[in-house]
Amino acid sequence: MGVLSVVTVVVVGMLVGVEFAVAAFVNPILSRLPAEHSLAARSDGARLLGRVMPFWYIGSMVLGGAWAAAAWGGGGSGLVIAATGLLVLSVVMSVLLLVPINSRAARWSEGDVPADWREQLGRWDRLHFVRVAVIVGAFVLLVVGLV
Repeated sequence: MGVLSVVTVVVVGMLVGVEFAVAAFVNPILSRLPAEHSLAARSDGARLLGRVMPFWYIGSMVLGGAWAAAAWGGGGSGLVIAATGLLVLSVVMSVLLLVPINSRAARWSEGDVPADWREQLGRWDRLHFVRVAVIVGAFVLLVVGLV
């Protein structure tokens, strides 16, 4: 149980760190680049992170669920269950709201981009900030549940 809870907190904590860095630093920097460079960087990021992040999000959710099941009825289990619920919400948000935009962006190239590409990426950024808030909440609950 101790190892499971620590591994879960570390995995979710690293997820929060990466996603916060993307939201607060990487994407704002890329948005200030000239259009062709911004588009290329965001499209490349969409392809790379689009392959990696599903495993990380689902893995975090599974770890939270395993911890919640193992801690069922014990001290702090309510916090872990609530955190796992937030991780489930982050996956649902990703699949329904963020992945469709990300999938389109991953296919964009300089010669084949919609006129509203900046607006679409701006929507993704706003939704991503909400998702980051959700996973930060999950992380805080997991940490409190651990101690």
